[in-house]
Amino acid sequence: MRFDEAYSGNVFIKSHSNFDEAEAVIYGMPMDWTVSYRPGSRFGPTRIREVSIGLEEYSPYLDRELEEVKYFDAGDIPLPFGNPQRSIDMIEEFVDSVLEAGKFPLGMGGEHLVAWPVMKAMYKKYPDLAIIHMDAHTDLREEYEGEPLSHSTPIRKIAEHIGPKNVYSFGIRSGMKEEFQWAKENGMQISKFEVLEPLKEVLPKLAGRPVYVTIDIDVLDPAHAPGTGTVDAGGITSKELLASIHEIARSEVKVVGCDLVEVAPIYDPSEQTANTASKLIREMILGWVQKR
Repeated sequence: MRFDEAYSGNVFIKSHSNFDEAEAVIYGMPMDWTVSYRPGSRFGPTRIREVSIGLEEYSPYLDRELEEVKYFDAGDIPLPFGNPQRSIDMIEEFVDSVLEAGKFPLGMGGEHLVAWPVMKAMYKKYPDLAIIHMDAHTDLREEYEGEPLSHSTPIRKIAEHIGPKNVYSFGIRSGMKEEFQWAKENGMQISKFEVLEPLKEVLPKLAGRPVYVTIDIDVLDPAHAPGTGTVDAGGITSKELLASIHEIARSEVKVVGCDLVEVAPIYDPSEQTANTASKLIREMILGWVQKR
């Protein structure tokens, strides 16, 4: 892929124009072909970029500025509408090329199924990979209404691919009983309802390991992020999610890539969801890119 031709449109604030000099690559995965409730997350990456212009470039949490990290916004992968398998293949190919170039991939969704090919690509490069997953939902189904390609299945797919004991889920408050039972029987850790405190217990166990972090915006309570496809009451605050990002930044884990998915701007006319997502991405850039 020619990265000098990859982008058209807005870019995330302070994005560099030179791919070769970049440490990280931001990219969009505008897909919502398999959502089971409210579509619209394919518009998330564009709106997150657009509202990023309102961000302060300085993080008082981390005492760093965006200009301290060189990152390139490659734009949205041109995924074929309505074709989940081809879309998944294209995402994996794209991330393969980013990793081959030695860059840190930071993806924006899109439904959560888009994280599956990314994590698959990460595992090819990092065979001792661990996954940190923050979400309202287990996403451990084998299929949804007969379809194995579903936003309800990505964590099950990666758990079976790399081993359930290498996947750690946080903030979970919704899922089928069978999903929780499968995780328990297979040694996968699910931390219900909370993120920060159980995360503090897990991070020392992952010290030195390459870790990929996937965040579904619906881990937040709908009061903090109403603009998502499957809202679920009882979630964490944006303050706790920010603190969790910073806890990972201060830990000894080696973050090798990340994504933030399921922002659906149409359901939030106040735009607090997109603005929150934009700030979260700023903190992910400043806290995690340096940890490669």
